[in-house]
Order: sequence, then C-alpha cells, then structure tokens
Amino acid sequence: MDWLERLAEERIREAMERGEFDDLPLAGKPLPVESNGFVPEDLRLAYKLLKDAGFLPPEMELRKEIVSLKELLSTVEDEGERLKVRRRIDDLALRLDLLLKR
Repeated sequence: MDWLERLAEERIREAMERGEFDDLPLAGKPLPVESNGFVPEDLRLAYKLLKDAGFLPPEMELRKEIVSLKELLSTVEDEGERLKVRRRIDDLALRLDLLLKR
C-alpha cells in the first residue's frame, strides 16, 4: 500500500470515529443499482462520471428523448400531432441505432 492509500485510509478511519458517516442518506441500506447493462464495462465509470456531472453521452440523451416522446404520445389526441411525434420517435430511434452500430 503506498503513502496516498495509507493517508486516505487514515482520514476515512478518523472521519468514521468522529461519526461523520453516521447520518448518510442510504446508511445501512444497499446502494441503488444503476441500469447501464448496454454500456460496455470499460466505459461504465466514465459514463457515470459524466452523468454525475450533468452530462449524458449522445446515446443516453437519445434514449431519454425517445422515452419522453413515447410518454407524450400517449397523451396526444390530435392525429396530425400523433403522426409528428411518431415520426420524431422513429427518427431518433434510427439515429440511436446508427450511433450504437458505430
């Protein structure tokens, strides 16, 4: 173990002794599992860091927009508007498919 790891371990131990971790939101509960099975394992950490910073990779943005449009589609009554939303969903799905095949 190098000096940086020892220092980190020591600081964590001291914080635990002071009770700084006692009131964490998920204390005593399992951490939530994030659904990222479609992301290659070597990219998961990078994608999580981007997500936590408020950025999403292009394929995630596309998936998010597709889901939103599908929810919108269930509320639209005008057939012309429904057709526009369906076309937009199809366009985004095609872009996503092409992006994932790269």
